[in-house]
Amino acid sequence: MKSHATESHSPRGAAGRLSSIAIVGGGPAGALCGERLARQGLRVTIFDEHLAWEKPCGGGLTHKAIEAYPFLLDSPHPKKIVRTAELISGGGHRARFEMSHPIVIYSRKVLNGLLLDRAVAAGCSAVRTRVTRVDTGGGTVRLTAGGDEHCADFVVLAAGARNQLLPDTTALGKMDLEVTLGYFVPAEEQIIKVKFLKQFEGYLWSFPRADHLSVGICAKMGQYSSQRLHRHLGDFVREEKIPMEGARFYSHVLPSPQEQTLRGRRIAGDNWAMAGDAAGCVDPITGEGLYYALRSGDILAQALTDGQPQAYPERLRAAFSADLEFAAKFARKLFCGNFLGGAITTRMVQLLNYSPAFCELIRDVFSGSQNYRTLKRRLWNQFGITALELARSFLNPFSAVSAPRASEPREPLP
Repeated sequence: MKSHATESHSPRGAAGRLSSIAIVGGGPAGALCGERLARQGLRVTIFDEHLAWEKPCGGGLTHKAIEAYPFLLDSPHPKKIVRTAELISGGGHRARFEMSHPIVIYSRKVLNGLLLDRAVAAGCSAVRTRVTRVDTGGGTVRLTAGGDEHCADFVVLAAGARNQLLPDTTALGKMDLEVTLGYFVPAEEQIIKVKFLKQFEGYLWSFPRADHLSVGICAKMGQYSSQRLHRHLGDFVREEKIPMEGARFYSHVLPSPQEQTLRGRRIAGDNWAMAGDAAGCVDPITGEGLYYALRSGDILAQALTDGQPQAYPERLRAAFSADLEFAAKFARKLFCGNFLGGAITTRMVQLLNYSPAFCELIRDVFSGSQNYRTLKRRLWNQFGITALELARSFLNPFSAVSAPRASEPREPLP
């Protein structure tokens, strides 16, 4: 089988502009990048061994993603719009709140299909095959896929966190990856739940989708045994009374990059670039990846359209990767650190029930409207307000932001 990319007799057009693009990976980063490039008249071929497939993650799109790509909210495809979230500490404290903006949750198979359909409608060719080799050493990129050779002017690697097709960059190491495991559960729910564990760099979740729940746990690769992860997940399922009849198990590896990886890893060359998970475009704290995948594909497409592929890494840094570097600095401290004699995550959940100002901050973090670089400044700026609200709640115990459950009496902060 030959792709459209092989039909380019003149590798580059006038003034050295690119003519044909090969994209390895048809997920959100690759599909959106392909759509944008095809709309600018470039010949684009997307190679993916699965095309649309179910990926084991929450599938949530925050407000910043919907704001940037409103078609994700307007599409008729099945989705769940969730407005309520509940955080649970390792000690069982709970805080439920309404988000500033709803989170839109897709099944990843549905979302990938939607984005690929848009790419094909824009003029991309989508080839269901596995790429086994990429050679960027010559003036023309050569790919081997399904036993055939394909050529292009430029290749976009958007094939996931463990992609090792390029010798020009280092693969993500164990400390830049996280393991996820969980279940797709045929059940209905209206609330996003996130549970933290004591001295555990990761979290558990229950994300409602259109016709099922995605329930799972994530943690840094190599830090915890699979038996321990299964045990925590089993406890969570029982505590939350999640019905497991008909549930399907999953496991997957996702990026969770360290600060130095985000800052120093090479993600682009003369005739290649990485996007999405392959480039480590994931929030190291929340694990949010869809927005960053879409934006990285979009930013790369714009750089290629402008004839400035070398500008892509700096544009990515200006858009969000510098913020993700900042998040990576304190991710472990957030999950495993202590504050006022207790776990930071426990204090965070407790403060949600005592301080409207702090609750508003967390709402903005969930919606994606609060970045990490200005988070510390905002925390300090509103410290006095939070302290005043905390003191007021002790004087008037009925003034809490949300009433605690009857079985879970409020415990005072030290």
